[in-house]
Amino acid sequence: MAEAIVHGIILAFGLILPLGVQNIFVFNQGAQHPRFRSVLPVVLTASLCDTLLIGGAVGGVSLVIVSLDWVTPVIYSAGILFLLFMGWRIWRSAPATAEGKRLSPKGQIAYALSVSLLNPHALLDTVGVIGTSSLQYDSAERWVFAAATAAVSWIWFLSLAAAGRILGRVDSSGRIIRGLNSVSALLVWAIAVYMGVQLWRVF
Repeated sequence: MAEAIVHGIILAFGLILPLGVQNIFVFNQGAQHPRFRSVLPVVLTASLCDTLLIGGAVGGVSLVIVSLDWVTPVIYSAGILFLLFMGWRIWRSAPATAEGKRLSPKGQIAYALSVSLLNPHALLDTVGVIGTSSLQYDSAERWVFAAATAAVSWIWFLSLAAAGRILGRVDSSGRIIRGLNSVSALLVWAIAVYMGVQLWRVF
């Protein structure tokens, strides 16, 4: 049981730490809002989406997905388009201190749903990595493993939003966050190119 917990925590941190559109969005919303409670909709939505994806993957979706040869190319193709578009949105975004960029609770939820459920890395990580990794455990340990990975998501998104709020207070001009957004956009495009190479190899 302890092995499943430790394995789940380490694996989840390894998957969630790399910079991606989901992390960027949660961080930026934390920086944009004057109160931490105002960014809770995006934190809760992102965390719940990860929990549902992990639960589905551990519950058996992984076995179905990996058995279908056409699924991976479709996910990669859609993912490349999604990442190119999100990179463009991040690149053109105004500094996080801009009043007009603060999303309402509904806007936060809608955007968080898109970057969580349409994010190819989230799908590939949960289904391809977490789901298949859980198969080494029996029924009870498998769900303990899933709970550990899901807990990391909740802690991570809360911490990310809090870090964004701190930087938002320090960086009143928005220059630092604008620079981070530019770097983030380049990284997202780089991931899209990498996925394009992987897709080419599939064919």
